[in-house]
Amino acid sequence: MVDRSTIWPYKDGEPGEFIYQRYGHPAGVEAERQLGELDGGHALLFASGAGATTALVLTFLSSGDKIALAEGAYFGTGVLFHELERWGLHVVEFDQTGRPPDGVDLVWLEAPSNPFLTMPDLEAAAGHPARVVVDATAATPIYLRPLEHGADFVLHSATKYLGGHDDVLLGAVVCRREGDAERLKEFRTRSGIVAAPDPCALLLRGLETLEPRVRRQTESATELAKRLKGHPAVQTVRFAGIGGLLSFDVAGADEARHVETSIRLITNATSLGGMHSLLEARARWEGDRVPPGLLRLSVGLEPVDDLWDDLAQALDGVVAD
Repeated sequence: MVDRSTIWPYKDGEPGEFIYQRYGHPAGVEAERQLGELDGGHALLFASGAGATTALVLTFLSSGDKIALAEGAYFGTGVLFHELERWGLHVVEFDQTGRPPDGVDLVWLEAPSNPFLTMPDLEAAAGHPARVVVDATAATPIYLRPLEHGADFVLHSATKYLGGHDDVLLGAVVCRREGDAERLKEFRTRSGIVAAPDPCALLLRGLETLEPRVRRQTESATELAKRLKGHPAVQTVRFAGIGGLLSFDVAGADEARHVETSIRLITNATSLGGMHSLLEARARWEGDRVPPGLLRLSVGLEPVDDLWDDLAQALDGVVAD
């Protein structure tokens, strides 16, 4: 049963472990403990992935500081950072497959990047004097534990693979150092970017099946990437070899719309990491940042042959046209 209390009585005139929900609650503490064990650090949960990103940047950076952001990373991260430029932060993009630029205060990597599926050079980043954040939403702790590679922080949109059922909105930061976690928790408490009990309970449910889900999704994505490379309507396929996320290009926007509107089993919707496969053309959100025919596919748990039959019939229509 989920404890939804916002307050807990003092005992003998003294506060106990739980006082007020904004400071912490049982479901959140347990979910943080389990996620911390998975990633090998000190985990903190936030109301969303964007909330986790905001809290992390505002806690450890000041006006005038500069962020080096991986090119091709999730577009919402860049949009948020540019929004924060009004408060004196600066952003420069770089190729994360190489060394981060000099003169920056925070290096922001994504493993793999969404939707271009590049993997960062973690060794080069760890040798940089700035703090290093790795958004490992698509890799999950099953395939990558960035703290073991010298990162200072791991970020997850727990809405995606960690939750796994398209019914929870959460973000997470896992800190390598306990002192950083304490500082971040203080900012979370003061700012109120907190995670409520119900989504934390749903995250606990998702963590129970995380490994079998993502391994099954990886197997299916590997097979689909191979088959997509052989289809005449597909120009480019991007897949990092881990996780259930891939992207591929058809000739242009009209062809991408045809695929979107022709799929039957796969759902035409945004997001990723759930049990059910999702596909969408990313240019509607990201504009010229991506090719007009780029389609992002989040592979779910459906039988891989059924998924391929759905993709193939939609792509065959592109060729026929």
